[in-house]
Amino acid sequence: MRIAKATREGKYGRVKALQRILTHSLSGRAIAVKRVTENQGKTTAGVDKVVWDTPKLKTEAVMSLKRKGYQPQPLRRVFIPKANGKMRPLGIPTMKDRAMQALHLLALEPVSETKADSNSYGFRPMRASRDAAEQCFVSLGGNHTAQWVLEADIAGCFDNINHDWLMNNVCMDKGILRKWLKAGYKWNGKLFSTDAGTPQGGIISPTLANLTLDGMEQMLLDRFGAKGGREANKAKVNLTRYADDFIITGATKEVLMEVRNMIEVFLKDRGLTLSEEKTKIVNIEEGFDFLGWNVRKYDGKLLIKPAKKNVQAFLRKVRGIIKEHKTVKQEDLIAMLNPVIRGWANYHQNQVAKETFNKADNVIWKQLWQWASRRHPNKSAPWVKSKYFMRDGLRNGMFGTTVEDDKGGKRTVKLVKANDTAIKRHVKIRGAANPYDPKYETYFEERLGLSMKESFRGNNRLKVLWYAQDGLCPKCGEKITKDTGWHLHHILPKSQGGDNKTTNLELLHPNCHRQHHSQERK
Repeated sequence: MRIAKATREGKYGRVKALQRILTHSLSGRAIAVKRVTENQGKTTAGVDKVVWDTPKLKTEAVMSLKRKGYQPQPLRRVFIPKANGKMRPLGIPTMKDRAMQALHLLALEPVSETKADSNSYGFRPMRASRDAAEQCFVSLGGNHTAQWVLEADIAGCFDNINHDWLMNNVCMDKGILRKWLKAGYKWNGKLFSTDAGTPQGGIISPTLANLTLDGMEQMLLDRFGAKGGREANKAKVNLTRYADDFIITGATKEVLMEVRNMIEVFLKDRGLTLSEEKTKIVNIEEGFDFLGWNVRKYDGKLLIKPAKKNVQAFLRKVRGIIKEHKTVKQEDLIAMLNPVIRGWANYHQNQVAKETFNKADNVIWKQLWQWASRRHPNKSAPWVKSKYFMRDGLRNGMFGTTVEDDKGGKRTVKLVKANDTAIKRHVKIRGAANPYDPKYETYFEERLGLSMKESFRGNNRLKVLWYAQDGLCPKCGEKITKDTGWHLHHILPKSQGGDNKTTNLELLHPNCHRQHHSQERK
């Protein structure tokens, strides 16, 4: 918060001094190691093939994070498929380099959040793609809002950012930043140098990319008038950005042609260009795809629906899981499908998606019927239905089964239906809200409470526990959120006579829960 305050006041000497205190502190180093050893990539090694998977290695890692003598190793280059069939390059740093990036990100993020564009939503704390979708509705949904949209995409954003621009404009330790930018990468046993860009795969890379693109919104406001002024109302220029994908609204096609020229000049200074393939100006009646949604006006009414490509990609994934597991047990197949279906439905639950959910459920049901029928080619349809499909309330034909639990009892395992996800309007985050500004502390606590309330929907016990703990983990004192996850812990173990009453339960972070039981065993 002190770093953010100094940034707002323009005291950059003070910012650097505070950043140095943070990056040299034991607590900062411990938090950095904690982050890289508890996230999804904790088992992914860099070029040195080292992972920190024991308490001893983690402790040694905390003590090894020092600026003096630090030299990052080259990145391990891998390629992952993109939606258009092309391959996206990722650079995987070593565990130590990841931890150093996490450490310096602690000091850089308060600066980036304070200087960020108000309508930038990608890779920022407490913001998400659904906020960007709601901003699209604000900019385009009214009777007198803009009718034209510049749908823009930056060509190879992460790979082409100008290193000199980063060195001159990013407020962090320049020596460390230079070493990261020039570390190079290894592919097929060969070492390649990096003359531009910040590698996708590094913890700090999204923040560096955001800092590179921040200022775009202010540039447009300076040209087309202060927000709310006559000139702005006339031009109707509004920016909505998520990482390197953004859209800009405008009253006319000519206004957006001028905007495009301004954006190209803005990006050129940073070593970037617009993608000719993906950048175009469209009318809102024609619609456009943005972040997996289709945004379009139908007879004057703006509807944001799941994009056709997004639905097809989801159904391909489900179909692939079903086809690759033709012989597994039914309950195992359900366990593989449920997270995929639930995650996809939750992503679209704030948009006009009910009809799409119904269609997706029907396609999945047909795939599962083929899966079940193939296993028993000599059995009749009624027999297959009775074995693999069950009645659930008023529904008949629910894909599910009954299995034994650990105590010898019976429990029902059934497939999640996308259509069971309730559609709920999302309240967009305030543009100026900064998690490092004390005046927004109550605001973010209220938003977190509403978010967790949705996560605990249908489970009042978890909701009561979360509020009773003030949303904090009793072991580490940090917030429990959807991103951190949680685990229901019995204070007095059931094996020692503990019960399931609320007084004997508490919510812990998954890692805190593992540590607690590990210490008990010792």
